[in-house]
Amino acid sequence: MELPISLVRSLDLTDPLTFARYDPRDIWPQARRHAPVFWHEARNGKPGFWVVSRHRDVQAAYNDAQGLASGRGTVLDVLLRGDDPAGGKMLAVTDRPRHRQLRRLMLRAFSPRVLGAVAAGIAERTSQLVESFTGGGPFDFAAEVADRLPMTTICDLLSVPRADRAQLLRWNKMALSSQAPGDDGLDSLGARNEIVLYFMDLALERRAAPGDDVISMMASADVEGERLTPEELALNCYSLILGGDESSRMSSLVAVHELAGHPKQWGALRDGEVPVDTAVEEVLRWATPAMHFARTATRDLDLAGQPVAEGDIVTLWNTSANDDETVFTDPRSFDLARTPNKHISFGHGAHFCVGAYLGRAGLRALLSALAATVREIEPHGEPERIYSTFLFGYRTLPVAFTSR
Repeated sequence: MELPISLVRSLDLTDPLTFARYDPRDIWPQARRHAPVFWHEARNGKPGFWVVSRHRDVQAAYNDAQGLASGRGTVLDVLLRGDDPAGGKMLAVTDRPRHRQLRRLMLRAFSPRVLGAVAAGIAERTSQLVESFTGGGPFDFAAEVADRLPMTTICDLLSVPRADRAQLLRWNKMALSSQAPGDDGLDSLGARNEIVLYFMDLALERRAAPGDDVISMMASADVEGERLTPEELALNCYSLILGGDESSRMSSLVAVHELAGHPKQWGALRDGEVPVDTAVEEVLRWATPAMHFARTATRDLDLAGQPVAEGDIVTLWNTSANDDETVFTDPRSFDLARTPNKHISFGHGAHFCVGAYLGRAGLRALLSALAATVREIEPHGEPERIYSTFLFGYRTLPVAFTSR
């Protein structure tokens, strides 16, 4: 049910409960039609910010990397506390020209040579894990499958010792969401710090004794004639963990939840009536795991008729853009055969996600494994949503897979 624009403008978009209480697809339609760019008033000691909801405006804002900069921060709850301390050091929160140089380095980590073997490993692990839980009764897909796959992939890419991976997953879960309403955010901040400190130690080890892994590659590379500092190495490893684990984990959870709830769509995928790659794109659109990204205006500018002042925070709501009726036919329909599919789940422009290939590979492996192994996906109780203003997804997902 679409929320009236008066209610939408009164919602606190800085409160995770807002996104647990309302379906994001119900929040945005009236905003796109009647207030596509509006000012979110300051509240609870947090500054106000602009809210952008239409696909074309979000895309235009992503394309204006000079007027709308990333260096102060790109996640709302971090940016509202002040400048992100990772600014200028971590790829996602760095502006040109430094951004271009860091991006070139990070793309080496995601080259076809590196990712070919990684993608093959994803497919094999996913197939084995899905098969192991098929025909065995109800289980929590979040804990037993989704928690294991993306983190294992990224940790393999970075050659993180196996003994450390469970702790990294626990920290990562806390970094961008909370387990219960009312958390004060200190646990999230502490988790982020722990991840950075962990990778600083690991980067120093790899610099002293390089191996054939991504951290060693980054530690030995030059950017503008200089090596990255241990902090810069750690922050960019943290960025890979966040993007590679959290967004992929949420996408896989939403995929299984929606397939269970749309048996005709599941049947079309299972029976080969829909290409897996086409289905992957619809899952990414529907899930939109990163609900927003934020920017800061570097100058006075006009955004869809609204006067944005230098220094203003601007939030770009991917979750709304991916549901825009002017771009997607019947966007409230989960349609695995949808094409074209101009979603912006990986962002757009200069900051388009460097891990997009890996994210797609993980979903492709999951959908392929389900289609090959599972006859029916049966829900067993209500899933629990995570509490976050940034991520959309589930923390539990009880299901059963019956065997083909």
